[in-house]
Amino acid sequence: MSREGFPVVEADLLALSLGAALLGTGGGGNPYIGMLRLRELLRRGATVEVIPLEALDDDAFVGSVGGIGAPVVGVEKIKQGDECLRALRGVEEASGVQCAAIISAEIGGSNSIEPMLTAARAGLPVVDGDGMGRAFPEVQMSTFFIYGLDPSPGAIADDKGNVVVFKHVIDMFWLERFARRTAVEMGAGAGFATTPMPGAYVKKFAVPNTLTQALDVGRVILEARAKHQDVVSRLIDATGATLLFTGKVTGVRRELRGGFAVGEADIAGIDAHAGSNARIAIQNENLVLFVDGQPVAIVPDLIMNLHLETGEPITTETLRYGQKIATIGLPAHELMTTPRALEVVGPKAFGYPDIAFVPLSRQRS
Repeated sequence: MSREGFPVVEADLLALSLGAALLGTGGGGNPYIGMLRLRELLRRGATVEVIPLEALDDDAFVGSVGGIGAPVVGVEKIKQGDECLRALRGVEEASGVQCAAIISAEIGGSNSIEPMLTAARAGLPVVDGDGMGRAFPEVQMSTFFIYGLDPSPGAIADDKGNVVVFKHVIDMFWLERFARRTAVEMGAGAGFATTPMPGAYVKKFAVPNTLTQALDVGRVILEARAKHQDVVSRLIDATGATLLFTGKVTGVRRELRGGFAVGEADIAGIDAHAGSNARIAIQNENLVLFVDGQPVAIVPDLIMNLHLETGEPITTETLRYGQKIATIGLPAHELMTTPRALEVVGPKAFGYPDIAFVPLSRQRS
């Protein structure tokens, strides 16, 4: 695909939604609903242009937007449509700048599509990258904040027209606390925008080319299905992912807690993993995969569930008893595995102080 940029067309949407669902590690919002919303905009004549990081001017401002809340809410409560745009306008007004482009806060799930919806309405291009290279459940878990972005101002908007601007917060953790509690009051789902960033900063700290990556992954899934190939094997070959476990879901415990979907899934091994048992810890996304009690894949590395036969990515809100699944893993981007980043997105940040992060790349070597 040309690094000069490309327009998003309707024929791309299914592949994009599949790839984003997989890279979302179980979270990021329901990608199918996001795909339908964007499809309708395109059919009404809207355009979306994706540009590479290097196309940004250093002094141009870039807005970062996405949905905030629990993924399960996105299935039951459909967005009005302009939430992220209103939040973007809120931070532009508070900071006194206008954005020249939009970038995704996270590539996962519908949050890969949310910036496209906002860009189409605002008449702006979308940057081929994001702040996570996957999905994470909390605002501060972004390369943009990890490496020093001032968290002020931020803004959150709901489906009713309310916009709350956080004009001054002392750090990114307070921004998360205020935004999360406001999102709960807004129905556990809202649109969110962070402070506009200079292009030079985005080029240095964004995870690059992740929209292209999502499209490529989705196309592998669709091509393998069309040719009646083993989708999981084709994905592993195409992406370099590791097959971590195959099994049948025997139990899912999940609850809405503090604006997050929190729980775990139990899986009984089949095929090469017969006789073993796995457990996946969840906070919106898949955090840690335990096999026979031992952690074998650990956040921030990507832990992704797929239907064993179809290769359909399984988000945490659609994980169900009886599903036969394959769990595969990909190493996180290097920006997410520095000591500074692991303080914010490593296992200890999610309440696992006794688990040390061991990269998948090291386990395979």
